[in-house]
Amino acid sequence: MRVFLRIFGIFRLLARYGLLREAGLARPLRVPAWMLLARRRRKGAPRGARLREALQELGPIFVKFGQNISTRPDLLPADIATELARLQDDVPPFSAEQARARLGQAYGRPVEEVFAEFEPEALAAASIAQVHAARLPGGEEVVVKLLRPGVARRIARDIKLLRGLARIATACWPSTRRLRLAEVVQEYERTLEYEMDLTREGANASRLKRSFANSGIIHVPAVHWDYCRPEALVMERIRGVPIREIEALKEAGVDIPELAARGVRIFFTQVFRDSFFHADMHPGNVFVDISDPKNPRYAAVDFGIVGILDERDHHYLGQTLLAFFEQDYARLARLHLYWGWVAPSTRAEDLEAAFRVIGEPIFDRPLSECSFGRVLGRIFATAQEFDMQLQPQMLLLHKTLLNIEGLGRELCPQLDLWETGYPLLKQWMQRRAEPARALKQLRRDLPELRYALQRLPRAVHHLLDRAEGKPVRTGRSGLDSRRNLWRQLTGCALLIAAALLLGLRAEPVWLTGLAGAAAATLLFVSWPRRG
Repeated sequence: MRVFLRIFGIFRLLARYGLLREAGLARPLRVPAWMLLARRRRKGAPRGARLREALQELGPIFVKFGQNISTRPDLLPADIATELARLQDDVPPFSAEQARARLGQAYGRPVEEVFAEFEPEALAAASIAQVHAARLPGGEEVVVKLLRPGVARRIARDIKLLRGLARIATACWPSTRRLRLAEVVQEYERTLEYEMDLTREGANASRLKRSFANSGIIHVPAVHWDYCRPEALVMERIRGVPIREIEALKEAGVDIPELAARGVRIFFTQVFRDSFFHADMHPGNVFVDISDPKNPRYAAVDFGIVGILDERDHHYLGQTLLAFFEQDYARLARLHLYWGWVAPSTRAEDLEAAFRVIGEPIFDRPLSECSFGRVLGRIFATAQEFDMQLQPQMLLLHKTLLNIEGLGRELCPQLDLWETGYPLLKQWMQRRAEPARALKQLRRDLPELRYALQRLPRAVHHLLDRAEGKPVRTGRSGLDSRRNLWRQLTGCALLIAAALLLGLRAEPVWLTGLAGAAAATLLFVSWPRRG
């Protein structure tokens, strides 16, 4: 019922902004606004502005949806793309009084006692938080990021909506089960929970800063940990030109093709070298240091959403892309079968033919015209048709790659992600095969390996006992056995008491009590013994 009421509220709001007709719904679904108890507003406003305002009113999750699709202007009408781009850092801020109150609550003292200077007007505002400029007592220029009031409650409400819709879709359309919608929603909920704990964002920033220490292509701001709280994050203030201001970059003499290529190299380095990548790279979070126009350097902010790939995901991604780059579709199919990425009953020939259908049209034309993100999405979709269970972190990677590609193509329409990414991928695969790397990993895992070897004789002994039908000793102490016995006796006593209490309500009383006692005794006798 809560899901239904929320959906009704969404339709009502869309009707108020006149967006149901703009959505191109079938005429029977174009419910008149008066039937939804909604009065039209902003009748003369452009559709892009009405859509942006509606998403802002719907809440943080819908704002993030608008932010994500705004990074793909090639998929949207120009007027809508322009308006949705404003969601990246131009959401209406909350008041300076609320900001001061939240900071006072976080630090337990007035803002004036914490910072030497604090700008009451927000530098930028987004769906979950907003940013203010400040100065520390030592003179360092910083930015203070604050969570919006009531954001946790609004996100929890819409997560329930997404969870309910996922259950409905899975129950009504069995074909959606392979998408694991419930797990995707759960992963998204976990991501938002992390994003609402700003100390986690600070930790993410610190890790990225270590990864790119002394880098000449990207600068990650430092975190001032003494001033950080779960609802307040204090970081070094960076100066730069927003990457969406392409004309300003050109006027400054920035090497735009080199800037676009560096963005791709940064992303591939995070994925294949570090297995840890910034997963919210929309234009509102990226600035450019133009102090040396021929050697432009990125400056990133907002590290609330990051992606982490484990060894299996890393291996899948690298092997899949490398085989696809080399047009070795047979090897690509064998990899999916050998590593169990698809159902064992899958015929290798069918899988190879499906991958060939994706690749041949692409390699038949200039690679600069192809979309890396779309190709990876089609590979994922094809594998899912053969019952591959796609992990949520791979979906996050795909979304981030689409953002990076959209940003790069906006800077340089001729950007060739294949040409930039393939050498990095090849180099990474060669490093994985080096004996020195294998020895280093073996040395790192040596304590766990020694522990496993110590347990091996006992495990083999238990397996042999099981094979011969002998009881397997678990090694429980006498104290554990006595505790187990007392738990059983306590449970039986509770059952007897419950049966007697129930017997007081029936006739004859003694018969019901006797039956309860007999049931409890039988339960105790049949209780499985351990140890």
